[in-house]
Amino acid sequence: MGPILNEADHARVTAAVAAAEAGTDAEIVTIVARRSDAYHDVALYYAAAAMLIVLGALVVVPGVLPAKLDWLAGGWNSESVDPRVILAVLLVGQAAAFFLIQFALMRAGLRARLAPLPVRSRRVRRRAIEYFRASAEKRTVARVGILIYLSLDEHRAEIVADAAITPHVTPECWGDAMEVLIDAVKDGRIADGMAGAVTEVGHVLARHLPKTEGDRNELPDRLIEL
Repeated sequence: MGPILNEADHARVTAAVAAAEAGTDAEIVTIVARRSDAYHDVALYYAAAAMLIVLGALVVVPGVLPAKLDWLAGGWNSESVDPRVILAVLLVGQAAAFFLIQFALMRAGLRARLAPLPVRSRRVRRRAIEYFRASAEKRTVARVGILIYLSLDEHRAEIVADAAITPHVTPECWGDAMEVLIDAVKDGRIADGMAGAVTEVGHVLARHLPKTEGDRNELPDRLIEL
């Protein structure tokens, strides 16, 4: 699978980070990922649900399967069908449903889209915090790192800020940045969205943590793809 963005897109986001940091002591880290989780458990849940549906169908219309088996055997009375045969056919049907759904959901991107929204939101947030801890948290002397994280398959984004930023800026303050980012990504303009979000975040940071004399660039400005 090829890169998400080309060199020009990377350069645009990098330039936006450099421009935003020119007005603030904060350090902005940008990450774009295809997805935040493999969602193997989602495929398992759907496959298990398919097995239950097969069983539920037999409960709702209990006479259909014995009648079909009796017809296939050339008999006249479905009550003559051996219950063990019915059980065997049921088990085979459940296994077939399970593996069919597992096969259909081999693509991680599809599993991500089928995951319930709260599940996607929690996993994107969790992954964003993990990346923030690895790339920005406590990576600056003044604890002023901030991460803008975009997860494409889940259609979710997160902004996570370091200890010196959170007392001054509430999560609601990032609303404009998130709106710019999501609107652009919906149109397929990922780089424009990231660059726009960086600019909006920079405006907020410049108000609360303006540039001071002696501040230096402590974290790379480049966009990270995962």
